[in-house]
Amino acid sequence: MASIDVCYSPELLHLYDLKGKAVVAVDILRATSTMVTAFAHGAKDIFPVMELEECRAFSGEGCLTAAERNGIKAEGFDLGNSPFSYMNGAVNGRSIAITTTNGTRAIRLSEAAEEVIVGAFLNLKTVAKHLKELALDVVVVCAGWKGQFNLEDTLFAGALVDYLQKDFAFENDATLASLHLYQAAKTDVFNFLRQSSHVRRLENLGIHEDVQFCLQHNLYEVLPVWRQDRLIDLKS
Repeated sequence: MASIDVCYSPELLHLYDLKGKAVVAVDILRATSTMVTAFAHGAKDIFPVMELEECRAFSGEGCLTAAERNGIKAEGFDLGNSPFSYMNGAVNGRSIAITTTNGTRAIRLSEAAEEVIVGAFLNLKTVAKHLKELALDVVVVCAGWKGQFNLEDTLFAGALVDYLQKDFAFENDATLASLHLYQAAKTDVFNFLRQSSHVRRLENLGIHEDVQFCLQHNLYEVLPVWRQDRLIDLKS
């Protein structure tokens, strides 16, 4: 039986052997939720990069550019990190280069895995189904906040474990803790997260609607996966 493990921060990835495994990279608030939304609204592909200048350079290749730092849209880019910015038809058929404080880093640092999948509550069931079909050992890589643990990504990990616990073994306490946290929160995830650091950070920026949107379960059937140098949607 394949196993599922949870890495609470990219800073801990050196403790995990990703070779031959499937990684689910997650940054619920908001990078991976935004990427899932972009694909749901017709984006062709997405180039997640770590640095602002690298992202800016993609504009010369006909890409839309998107950048966020500390929860705020970076100056001089087409888009920020709000999923609502990707719903007006502007991304349909377009390539997007994106850099964010945490999420794009989690994706790029996971490239050694056999498969890298972008997960969010928005596509939770689709990710779980794909993992069952792959039957590889899984590591959920939580983006966290600047290298530190965060609650919302851990709740996603617990939700995924909840879906997969009959089909995947888990021996690591991080996996068990994530599952127990999600089971405590799942009747009202938003209120469970109200006191979390990143929700408070975003609400201080007036980004209340983004938080509620990103916590919706199974809104989209899209499956962003890493292929060579970009993300594509396997369901498109």
